[in-house]
Amino acid sequence: MYEIDLNSDIGESFGNYKIGLDEEVLKYVTSANIACGWHGGDPIVMEKTVEMASVKGVGIGAHPGYLDLMGFGRRNMVVQPDELKAYIKYQLGALMAFAMGKGKRIQHVKPHGAMYNMAAKEEDLAMAIGEAIYEVDKDIILMGLANSEIIKAGKRIGLKVCNEVFADRAYNPDGTLVSRRLEGAVIHDRDLAIDRVIRMVKEGKVTAINGEDIEINPQSICVHGDNPQAVEFVKKIRLSLEKENIKVRAISEFIK
Repeated sequence: MYEIDLNSDIGESFGNYKIGLDEEVLKYVTSANIACGWHGGDPIVMEKTVEMASVKGVGIGAHPGYLDLMGFGRRNMVVQPDELKAYIKYQLGALMAFAMGKGKRIQHVKPHGAMYNMAAKEEDLAMAIGEAIYEVDKDIILMGLANSEIIKAGKRIGLKVCNEVFADRAYNPDGTLVSRRLEGAVIHDRDLAIDRVIRMVKEGKVTAINGEDIEINPQSICVHGDNPQAVEFVKKIRLSLEKENIKVRAISEFIK
């Protein structure tokens, strides 16, 4: 049986600034990566988002990022591994409190933005993230770019890990994502994107930007719901997966 998780980054609104259609996207995803107040989100948004995810039966994940509201956590920062460990613990602890208040556990941690991209390539940063999670709760799943340093570090530390893939992003031959600054980085043909996702799940392969097939082991697909068209895309992905007899469910249900 084929099975896959659908995840989305949500809870990124801040004060009077609204980002994303969280309530709509929660109808279709099985795991939610909830911002923890540093790149987006605030205490009110965090509590509301945890409540919405809880009601929908969606797996609750922490989505920690760099302390960079103005740059939305997408600007690289120079940090030492011990600093990064503290950043992760601080943000994870904050979201944990809201989850516990609803009688829920944190299912997973997925770093955000620049933190995610840097740790995917830099072993010391990846290890810092994994160690922080392990020291707080070793049963939390670490989600990261498939086959990246994040996944390798999680396995080395003894965490359960989740290989994440992207529906609408192009891949380099080494399995990393093509930079958004380059042409072809984002796949705008939605039927093509869905076909790629189904092939990833069923065949464990994806065609890189140079035309070469590369091996990939998807356990969760990242989707975005920042506008009505994006939400429709999420809905179409889920329906297409189910039509192909691919079971869509939260990672905690099949990653043991």
